[in-house]
Amino acid sequence: MTDLSLPPLSLAPPEGHPPPAAGQGLAPGGFVWPTPPYPCYSPGLPQCEPEACEIEGLNGKIMKARMTLFSPAEDQLLVQLPPSRTTVPVKLSQFRRLTLLAPLSPSFMSRGAAPAELMDFHPTVAYQLELGDGTQLTGRTIGHVENVHGLFLFQPLDEGGTVRRVFCAKGVYARASFGPVLGEVLLAAHSATPAQIANVLAEQEGLREQRLGDVLMNQNVLSREQLETALSSQSRMPMVRIGEALLALGFITPAQLDHALAEQRGNRSVPLGELLVRGGHIDRNELRTALARKMGYPVVQVDTYPVDPAALKQIPLPVARRMNVLPLQALAGRLVVALEDPSRGDVLEELAFLAQGKIVPVLSASDNLAHVIQVAYQKHGYEDSLSIGLIEPVGLNFDEGGTERLLADLELSRTVDVPADDTIEQSDNTLVRLINTMIVEAYSQGVSDIHIESHPGSEKLRIRFRRDGMLRPYLELPPSYRSAMIARIKIMCDLDISERRRPQDGKINFARFVPSCPVELRVATIPTSNNLEDAVLRILASARPIPLDQLSLSPRNVKALKEAVERPYGLVLCVGPTGSGKTTTLHSALSHINVPERKIWTAEDPVEITQPGLRQVQVNPKIDWTFAKALRAFLRADPDVIMVGEIRDQETAKIAVESSLTGHLVLSTLHTNSAAETVTRLLDMGMDPFNFADSLLAVLAQRLVRKLCAHCRTTEPMSAEQRDELLDDYLHAWSRGRAGSPTRDGLLSEWQQRFGDEQGRLLRYHSPGCSHCSQTGVRGRVGVHELLTVSRQLRHLIQTSTRADDIQQQALAEGLRTLRQDGIEKVLAGLTTLEEVRATSNV
Repeated sequence: MTDLSLPPLSLAPPEGHPPPAAGQGLAPGGFVWPTPPYPCYSPGLPQCEPEACEIEGLNGKIMKARMTLFSPAEDQLLVQLPPSRTTVPVKLSQFRRLTLLAPLSPSFMSRGAAPAELMDFHPTVAYQLELGDGTQLTGRTIGHVENVHGLFLFQPLDEGGTVRRVFCAKGVYARASFGPVLGEVLLAAHSATPAQIANVLAEQEGLREQRLGDVLMNQNVLSREQLETALSSQSRMPMVRIGEALLALGFITPAQLDHALAEQRGNRSVPLGELLVRGGHIDRNELRTALARKMGYPVVQVDTYPVDPAALKQIPLPVARRMNVLPLQALAGRLVVALEDPSRGDVLEELAFLAQGKIVPVLSASDNLAHVIQVAYQKHGYEDSLSIGLIEPVGLNFDEGGTERLLADLELSRTVDVPADDTIEQSDNTLVRLINTMIVEAYSQGVSDIHIESHPGSEKLRIRFRRDGMLRPYLELPPSYRSAMIARIKIMCDLDISERRRPQDGKINFARFVPSCPVELRVATIPTSNNLEDAVLRILASARPIPLDQLSLSPRNVKALKEAVERPYGLVLCVGPTGSGKTTTLHSALSHINVPERKIWTAEDPVEITQPGLRQVQVNPKIDWTFAKALRAFLRADPDVIMVGEIRDQETAKIAVESSLTGHLVLSTLHTNSAAETVTRLLDMGMDPFNFADSLLAVLAQRLVRKLCAHCRTTEPMSAEQRDELLDDYLHAWSRGRAGSPTRDGLLSEWQQRFGDEQGRLLRYHSPGCSHCSQTGVRGRVGVHELLTVSRQLRHLIQTSTRADDIQQQALAEGLRTLRQDGIEKVLAGLTTLEEVRATSNV
């Protein structure tokens, strides 16, 4: 694998690249590969099965592989390189070309001979790619498709138009050219002299060196085609701060910028550019020039641009007047809006909620945008927002303050001359925007659960967020919103709003309501006293598995777990309380062994994480479709690997053990406190000790602890008392006088080598709190683990139904480290605190 590219492949994702979120850059089922841009080729289909391919590394070596996942939007390519049976992640910057070996033929090929009028449908042209290292790639192609991710070429294979699809990533090649060089053609035809060609080439080189922002500034967008071209160019512009842009152009001095920044800190509602204009440091034209030249925003001649009526319908006229914006064009999932300062995030946020889609800002070339707005709405018959039903909610303003300002406006608008028992409807636009805002803010803050709690009488409706495992108050609403909010949540996930006596479960695809926020939520409604209902919304933001190496497992645990799941048959269990990350760990293990040669079935409740290649089933106890019945059905479907979401009863446990003994690898979860207690728990459920001992491969117990904020984390030398406290806590797991337990001095020496500073001192870590962690000192969570792998001695103890304590002592002698011990090592590494570890683990 090291021959594939230079530098060698890395199994870790790119630095600064979070795991991909659900739905980004993928069509349902996989990536849709482009086809040649001619009508005789059918549109591409999503990739549902592995594809045979060739990868040309940066060193020019070509290797054959099987592609299981291709997502250029997320810089992700998963391939299997024979003879290996595991998949390997490859960055797009690590190869020159990716070629699909399966040929692609025109659509008429499957219906017989080609019509005579279509024989010349596929003109082939030569292409030349200049790579970043100075080398070139050449060949011939039938058309090409280029986007922000790279270049798709179509290599001809025969005279009938059959092609082979090729992809080159954007960052690999510097320039692409197609067809014969124009200068050579002109010279061959004696249409130009060598001197004329040289002059034109020099002028062309000067245009190439011209900055994209200058080109955009000189273009006056007048049509939809020009607008789409300009937006495509602007998407490739690097992000530049407006203050830096104005400094680079010489419009302001550093002292003026510092003064404006100090003023902005006292008034966050006004953008920096507007403050500089109000202070007389620059004028509107200079601000527009900086936004166009340095930040790449297209400049549109709004006076003559043909405004799309569909765009005007999405933004009410009162809002357009108040915010001084003009909707120009409604594109697929996007709304192009002209305004004086496209960098105003608060304006764009409110527009996004009103339009229920992504806002693409552009610059207005007019100095009197307010007049143009009025004329545009009048021209299309929208003089009064009442005539089209676009009534702006009274008292609702997203300009500043977020949900806090929204809540204040809500309470003010509904406490003036309104009876106490007055309620609102679930379709009220105010409520709809409030719920959308709540979900978007929860998603952006990394919240795992939203708790909506109803209280009787005049008590307010409480909404709390669970972030990093802790519940925190979010806001309180008037009691008049109590029933309407629950009803709106039910409608969003297609539940019965008339049923208030029974609990209901559902799922919200939030992209239906806010396309710019691709997140799913699992909803549970629960009836409470006084004929009220509560709702809990779990945010399912991570729809992709996390690699095993990134689960914060210790090196010993990672190696042992990989060896267990690579076995052809047996039982692997992941145990812990609800919300400890068991499903995430199992899916990470499945991704490690997910290769085309294995058939993997999963039964889950619900399906939260998806990955290509898995056949996933959601159980439904309401129709008697249980884990046990799903497991029996899987055994008739020729599986290699089976994942059961949870072992809840004796029947499921018995079938899982029998399946693992008949040549299948079975993975499942269980609610127990430790790895050793899992063994005794299953024996108490009636498992045969000999069958269970033969089938069990490993048990992984895990917890999640809050992680210290890396931005404000400080260190100091650890005192002797703190060091002794950690040593006592760590050594307590071994029985006194037990053979194989480490000595106190030996353990301390090991810690000093692994976790000590340059002088060998152990350090104490502390996070006092900062803006990144909301002054809490913690941000995110990290796992602590306890992995028991079954050896010959442990198998004998299981067969004799030995107590859990004896099983744990034998496992400790063989290398197991308890949850508390693994947590203490993470304390020494500066990931969490001892208080967090003690709160989630037993001694």
